[in-house]
Amino acid sequence: MTQPVSPPRGDTRTAAPAEEHPPWRTFTARVDLRTLSLLGVLAALIVIGGITRPDEFLDTRNLQLVLTQASVIGVVTVGMTFVITSGGIDLSVGAIVALASVWATTVATQEYGFAGILFTALIVGAGCGLVNGLLIAYGALVPFIATLAMLASARGLALQLTDGRTQIVTVDGVLRLGERDAYVLGVPPLVLVFAVVTVVGWLLLNRTTFGRRTLAVGGNAEAARLAGIDVRRQRLYLYLLSGLCCGIAAFLLIVLSGSGQNTNGNLYELDAIAAAIIGGTLLSGGRGTITGSVLGVLIFTTITNIFALNNLQTDVQQIAKGAIIVAAVLVQRRTAYTT
Repeated sequence: MTQPVSPPRGDTRTAAPAEEHPPWRTFTARVDLRTLSLLGVLAALIVIGGITRPDEFLDTRNLQLVLTQASVIGVVTVGMTFVITSGGIDLSVGAIVALASVWATTVATQEYGFAGILFTALIVGAGCGLVNGLLIAYGALVPFIATLAMLASARGLALQLTDGRTQIVTVDGVLRLGERDAYVLGVPPLVLVFAVVTVVGWLLLNRTTFGRRTLAVGGNAEAARLAGIDVRRQRLYLYLLSGLCCGIAAFLLIVLSGSGQNTNGNLYELDAIAAAIIGGTLLSGGRGTITGSVLGVLIFTTITNIFALNNLQTDVQQIAKGAIIVAAVLVQRRTAYTT
């Protein structure tokens, strides 16, 4: 009776396994599928808009308006994507936009012209983000509580600065950016700023050590700390980045509306969080996508535009947004269990 021949010691050769796909290829396919699905939803919305209101929706001016409106909340969403990817949350973005816009449009600030308004918006936004970061990273406050406190404080300060009145911008350099003469090849300047912020955000998240550290902190903060990452400093930088994005968005909103109001940025936190989640950023942290977030912003802005053109009330829009958020979270949970 013949005995089976065993391989010599040290010979680690085994039978060729069934065809397997590398993890990176599986991840890439999943990302591509998610991006394609978002593009499909956006395309479907464009078709719906073209069918229901062909003359109004497909008009060049309306499409430029959609992109311009998406630019303001889009910049906020880029910053929010970084925060959520790290496992945090920022409920104060709308209030920070309001505070930065009214502070930048005070009479005293406008005396310094274009540069004064831009600098004030950026420094106020970054300053609020810095406070959030210090409270969360070094004060050990839960992000929900710290940013909720900032929301209330910033809204109150914005109301105090304006006394409930709208502050009109009188600086010609700022107002000209919102006029059609300032468009570059038919593209509004606000859209170009949004594009630049998007590209910089994508590179920062996907091609730098800062982005890898953000993903690591969101995936497992303790493991990131043991690996030598200063988790507290990273979180501080992330909320500072979110605040800076709010400052940029505040300036864009000033250009778009030609004024500063304490009601600016209302529910921006809802829109930014929803767009990031719709785009594929994991609410519990550890995964984020700038491309998906931008597509999420475009989807929400297009829905709002279609609703407005069809004379649907604002409350219906909010109900639809809430339903979309719930559906997106459910899909994320199902994906997490099956992958």
